[in-house]
Amino acid sequence: MKLDRIPPWLHRATDSVHEDFADTLGRARAVRRVMAVASKPRQAAVLVLFGGSPESDPGAPGGLPADAEVLLTQRASTMRQHRGQVAFPGGAVDPEDSGPIDTALREAWEETGLDRDGVDPVAVLPKLFVPPSRFDVTPVVAYWRNPSQVRVVDQSETERVVRVSMADLLAPANRFVVRSGLGYQSPAFEVDGMLVWGLTGGILAGLISSLGWELDWDRTDVRDLEEALAAVGMTL
Repeated sequence: MKLDRIPPWLHRATDSVHEDFADTLGRARAVRRVMAVASKPRQAAVLVLFGGSPESDPGAPGGLPADAEVLLTQRASTMRQHRGQVAFPGGAVDPEDSGPIDTALREAWEETGLDRDGVDPVAVLPKLFVPPSRFDVTPVVAYWRNPSQVRVVDQSETERVVRVSMADLLAPANRFVVRSGLGYQSPAFEVDGMLVWGLTGGILAGLISSLGWELDWDRTDVRDLEEALAAVGMTL
């Protein structure tokens, strides 16, 4: 990871731990500690890939440029787990992978056709446990130095591959909290006809806060998860 190749607006991501990021995902990490006692989690990694001008915008929070974007996928509705959910490219560790960066880049190539040579890794964040699949997920933050064409490679796994504008994600009108009938609560974003929530929403919310990109939004806006999903044509 070479700092001179990382845009100034992503420099803070190179810190090993951000308090805001830890606070946002503290519950997931607590669950991991409890459940890991009963069974050993499987290992996975996801690629949190940001693109945009390498130059900071001095008038924007955290210097985030107006053309900043993040790469997201929407899982196929036919999948057994996490069907239809919005996620970062990523997946399970293969024995041949040299580490979480290699896993994240390989999986992103397999899912979206991403040219990994145009990607500069920025930071490897703490592992997060995902109870439904019992995966220990390592988020890998990266900068898309040379964006390549991306697409759905396997329709049985992925429905959409989307380069989402950070300006749309950060717009206060597109941010709220979702709560399930069982009391699970998550940061959420409604963007490009999708609801981003769960692990993906939590990682984004934590990074947005810790990197200083956040705009004021209504944290008291709490919506029913199933209703919020239905509003964009999605289901649990």
